[in-house]
Amino acid sequence: MRYTWLGYLQSQLRHRNPNRICYAKLIIFIYHNSYHSDNSTIQKLHIYQWMSEIREKYTEVVTQHFLGMTYESRPMYYLKISQPSNNPKKIIWMDCGIHAREWIAPAFCQWFVKEILQNYKDNQRIRRLLKNLDFFVLPVLNIDGYIYTWTTDRLWRKSRSSHNNGTCFGTDLNRNFDASWCSIGASNDCESLTFCGTGPVSEPETKAVSSFIESKKENVACFLTMHSYGQLILVPYGYTKNKSNNHEELIQVGQKAANALKAKHGTNYRVGSSADILYATSGSSRDWARDIGIPFSYTFELRDNGTYGFVLPEAQIQATCEETMEAVLSVLDDVYEKYWYTNSARKAKSTALVLSFLMPFMSLL
Repeated sequence: MRYTWLGYLQSQLRHRNPNRICYAKLIIFIYHNSYHSDNSTIQKLHIYQWMSEIREKYTEVVTQHFLGMTYESRPMYYLKISQPSNNPKKIIWMDCGIHAREWIAPAFCQWFVKEILQNYKDNQRIRRLLKNLDFFVLPVLNIDGYIYTWTTDRLWRKSRSSHNNGTCFGTDLNRNFDASWCSIGASNDCESLTFCGTGPVSEPETKAVSSFIESKKENVACFLTMHSYGQLILVPYGYTKNKSNNHEELIQVGQKAANALKAKHGTNYRVGSSADILYATSGSSRDWARDIGIPFSYTFELRDNGTYGFVLPEAQIQATCEETMEAVLSVLDDVYEKYWYTNSARKAKSTALVLSFLMPFMSLL
């Protein structure tokens, strides 16, 4: 029944009136709240234009950086949102759109950037976070696949790499990371939706991300990867039932985030490891990030629970982004408390102890 419905859906999407408001174009221009109807939008991928405009408008805190090239030779860029500081700062990584058909994910990445930039001067919470944390945001990881969902196949999931002499296409980029690669919940068949690639980190997109994160892993405190659908906050691991050494902390922080999300619009999220509450997976970016030592690593599976699935209506974009923002800020609050506030309190306590020790001697001077 599900596949019959998806087939019908795909046929309807192929014949949509091109003059109707496009979900992808809403995503690309969600920051500006405007609609661009030209058919070249997806081909030109105006996500690049959006990033350039953001960089130019907020030069004091935003820089745009080259990450790598996709299989189809499109540049991958991330935004760094940072305020100058004399103190070392931890990094928050966020990527969206690793699976092409999950359009709500890139929408959230752009929403996140918008909220940080519009509010960091006046919102005490965001100002405190940005003062002590740097945000690295990759709005669309799987650019080739994302474009393909608009030009050819709305429900395409994978990248667009070619295999078997051009007879089949695409690798599931979230099965291609070096985390128990292709051991469970993934396939060696290139026709499969969960094709794990020809080897760990065989794809240019995963190489770009993994190389960059590896180079900064000592400073990356939190790795967030945004997906849909299912309304889940997933912690490591997917490839084993064994728990990470900070599993209880991850669950506690995740549940607090789920509570914050629910408080916004009443949406229920479940929290747990992929192996426990979803299904077994290997080669995921979330598990890989935890394996290389990044303490906080989460997958967010955004709305909904299957009513619309990957084709979440435009009418739900704003509410989904609003509630997810509350959840992410909750996670960031906990990262801040652990890596900045706690350390500052320790330094203050140490200073006070030293002064209390010196005071009797100072009275003798």
